[in-house]
Amino acid sequence: MPIPPAVVSVARQLWHGQWLVLMNGLAPADRKGNFQRRPSDFREKLHGSDQDQGVPRHVLIIGQSCPWAHRTWLVRQLKDLDDVIDLAVVQPNPATGRWVFSQPFAGCQQLMDLYGRSGAGPDQRATVPLLWDRHKEQIVNNESAEIIEQLDALPPGPQAVVTSLQPPALRESIRTWSDLLQDHVNDGVYRCGFARTQEAHQQALDQLFAALESVEQALSDGRPWICGEKLTMVDVRLFPTLARWEAAYQDLFGCSLRPLWSFPSLWWWRRRFYQLPRVATTCPSHTWRQDYFSSLFPLNPSAIVPKAPSLEALLQLSFPIS
Repeated sequence: MPIPPAVVSVARQLWHGQWLVLMNGLAPADRKGNFQRRPSDFREKLHGSDQDQGVPRHVLIIGQSCPWAHRTWLVRQLKDLDDVIDLAVVQPNPATGRWVFSQPFAGCQQLMDLYGRSGAGPDQRATVPLLWDRHKEQIVNNESAEIIEQLDALPPGPQAVVTSLQPPALRESIRTWSDLLQDHVNDGVYRCGFARTQEAHQQALDQLFAALESVEQALSDGRPWICGEKLTMVDVRLFPTLARWEAAYQDLFGCSLRPLWSFPSLWWWRRRFYQLPRVATTCPSHTWRQDYFSSLFPLNPSAIVPKAPSLEALLQLSFPIS
């Protein structure tokens, strides 16, 4: 028996109201429906790092699916900071939407408990990445843009891929590109996925693809990296977003205006970055897809996780098609 139109209409209105409530908790927005990222609360500076009986004083806590955490993990890898910055990993709990430790960390099972020990209020979200000080038992910093710069300032390890991701001669170019990518790409995919209105989504989508086109044009002259011949923080900022493109953003966040292979220079740039030493281990793309589709309930209420090729498999394809 067909469902009466009135019942469908009421159900749609009720669901939309509940969806707005859920979205407000997940991702606040302005009056026009544009996603507004909350500012980070812990902003102290890391003044070096040391060890106590062979154990690093500071711990970088990440979630493997989070692109903001991924950028900090990449800097730790590329600079070979394993001996001075320890690593701890949290996983999302789909039932509660919170990050949890697989084993208790500093006496805490949930990341929120660790935030509470650092003075965070009950309404503050527990996010990754963050730097934890074992001596003070406090969060040092939970702003990824600052963490990557602080990690880059540490002396490189013996197996470092780069000694510095911010060479002085490229500082101005790095700053310009970083601002563009942060606003329109790194945050842009979230403004697409978390938009409340069609207009907000379309504006974010247009800005996202315009920024990608700008990077494509910069790379089209044959340079290996965005700022030229040297790998920089700009490349580190962009890779986590483009690495997750097919796993999450293209489908779940509605970033499907153009496939990534239609940007040939970007396609090969992504492969080049992935092939850097110690990078592939930071890219569990099946975990990304599982976490995004199963944990972001307002965007995927069924929690069905569609199958898709891994990032490694995608990078072996002979795209782009000319």
